[in-house]
Amino acid sequence: MSDVVRSQARRAVNLGQWIRWGLGALFIAFLLWRLWMVIFVEQNYGLDTWMRFAISGIILGGVYAVIALGYTLVYGILFMINFAHGDVMMLGAFAGYFTLEVFSSLNVLNWTPGISIGDRVLCMPAGPILSVLTALIVGMLVGMLVAIALERIAYRPLRKAPRLVPLISAIGASLFLENAAQLAFGATRRTYTNPEVIVRNTGLNLMVQGKEVMVTYTGVITVVMSILLMIGLTILVRLTKMGKAMRAVAEDKETAALMGIDVDRVIGNTFAISGLLAGAAGVLWGLHMGVIYHYVGFIPGLKAFTAAVLGGIGNVPGAMLGGLALGIFESVGPALLGIPFQLKDVLAFSILVLVLIFRPQGLLGEVLAEKRM
Repeated sequence: MSDVVRSQARRAVNLGQWIRWGLGALFIAFLLWRLWMVIFVEQNYGLDTWMRFAISGIILGGVYAVIALGYTLVYGILFMINFAHGDVMMLGAFAGYFTLEVFSSLNVLNWTPGISIGDRVLCMPAGPILSVLTALIVGMLVGMLVAIALERIAYRPLRKAPRLVPLISAIGASLFLENAAQLAFGATRRTYTNPEVIVRNTGLNLMVQGKEVMVTYTGVITVVMSILLMIGLTILVRLTKMGKAMRAVAEDKETAALMGIDVDRVIGNTFAISGLLAGAAGVLWGLHMGVIYHYVGFIPGLKAFTAAVLGGIGNVPGAMLGGLALGIFESVGPALLGIPFQLKDVLAFSILVLVLIFRPQGLLGEVLAEKRM
């Protein structure tokens, strides 16, 4: 009788797999048909417009990728989703905002001293470089401190509790940080004061089919810093002693402790690194997008979680790929599918549902514990 039950269960599983693959094939066919219609039949957008969409998506995807790396690091160690991560980004953004305001009040923001080279005077943008780097460092430090405090107060006492309990604690921590920021900074939206050399909506103009396509300076800074942070994290995790300890704890906490590794310290370091990444993402968001407020990290945080799932939760290269893919699809998707651009958030979360249905392990797969980091 048990053999009959097992056979029926196998047939049901196979049928479910065939249904999912069939629906997936239909969805891909629909996307290809829409791509053909939009580009070759309807032709509502020129190549220059598609370039603008792609550039915007790459910039946005870089920020998503940096935030998603924090989700992936914490999941790789504790197998939990830190839903307060987006709010850590928000506090980092506020820290960068106030730092730039201080530089602006001291008249340092646009300081460009002249350096004489022979008969020529070369003006160096010392003020803008110093202000942006300082804002980035302050935002990262604030994000790190907040993440460490969250780990000590909200997560460490619940480490041996069922997995649902830390998740509820993370949601509560998120709500606390949002309301605390509203009380501390007010509900008014604030605008970043960028140095004059990187004012938003200014940049390099590329000619595409006789039309100008702008690559903004803030976008270039965002993408470059995102790439540098991703490379730095990869080197840290794969080549340093701290990274080896993180991989050991991710594989087996008890065995790692027996081998002399301070598990609490490694977990604290992991949260500190995730906070650094979130703070950097917050400052980059403020420099490029301009407007911040107490809920500014909520939606980007959820989208970064979607990016982490899309690439493969617990997979560092997957988080990078997922963030870039999500940013590009969010920018190109409405035009591709012929829907209003106000529904781009719907597209982002629809991807999460589709990935969980058709490929829950993500694009690059959820790697094994010993390779998760």
